[in-house]
Amino acid sequence: MAGRDIAHTSSDSHRCTLHWSEYSMAFEDGTQYQVFDTVGLEEPRLQTKEYLSAITNAYGLINTLRERGGIDLLLFCIRGGRVTATMQSNYRLFFEFLCEEKVPLALVVTNLERETNMEDWYTRNKGHLEKHNIRFVGHACITAANLLDGRHRDKYEESRGILRDVVRAHYNASVEGWTGGQGWLASFISKFVEFVAGRPKKTDVIGILTKRCGMTKKVAQQVAQQINRGENQS
Repeated sequence: MAGRDIAHTSSDSHRCTLHWSEYSMAFEDGTQYQVFDTVGLEEPRLQTKEYLSAITNAYGLINTLRERGGIDLLLFCIRGGRVTATMQSNYRLFFEFLCEEKVPLALVVTNLERETNMEDWYTRNKGHLEKHNIRFVGHACITAANLLDGRHRDKYEESRGILRDVVRAHYNASVEGWTGGQGWLASFISKFVEFVAGRPKKTDVIGILTKRCGMTKKVAQQVAQQINRGENQS
C-alpha cells in the first residue's frame, strides 16, 4: 500500500504475541492513513507467559489506537491455501475478541502470484469461507512478493491497486472509529483464555494489569472479578 519498503519482513515462524508497529502512508489522491501492523498467533495455544504478554500488547495497542481516533478498518491477511484452524483462531482473536465485531473487516489473501488470475482463488474458496463463518465486507486477492520478474512483477503492481481500492471502499472517515467499549479489556482477557495451555492465576493477571498496563490495584481487581464472572457464566 505504501509504494515503498517501510515494514520489516521476516520468514521466521515464531510468534510475537501481538507485537505491533505503526506506519504512515499516503495514497495517490493524497489521502493519509495510519496503518497498525500486528502479528497473529501461529499456534492456537499459548503458554501462560505468552498469554500475559499478549494481554499487555493488546492493551497497549488499543490505548494507542484510542489516541489516534480508533479503528476504522481491519485488514485480515491470510496466505492463499485451505482454511485452517489457525486461520480461524486468528479471525476470532482479532475480529470477535479484540474488535468485538464492531469494525468492518476486509479479507486480504496473499501468495497468489502463481494463479493465472488471482481472483480465481476467491471463486474457488468462497464457499469454504462461508462454511467456516468467516465474514468480511470486501476482499483483495494479491501477491506481496515484490522481487519477482515478468508477469509476477506485473501482478505485484496490480495487487497494490487492488488493495488500495479495498481500503478506499471500506474505510469511512465520517464514522467515528471503534475505541474499545466499557468492559472491553475484561471481555477480551476472558475470551482469550481459550488460547492458553492451562489457566493463569488471578494474581498473575492482576500483576500484569498493574505493573505492565499501569492500572491501579483496585481497578485491576475489578477487571479480574469481571473476568472470573465471565468464565463462570460460559
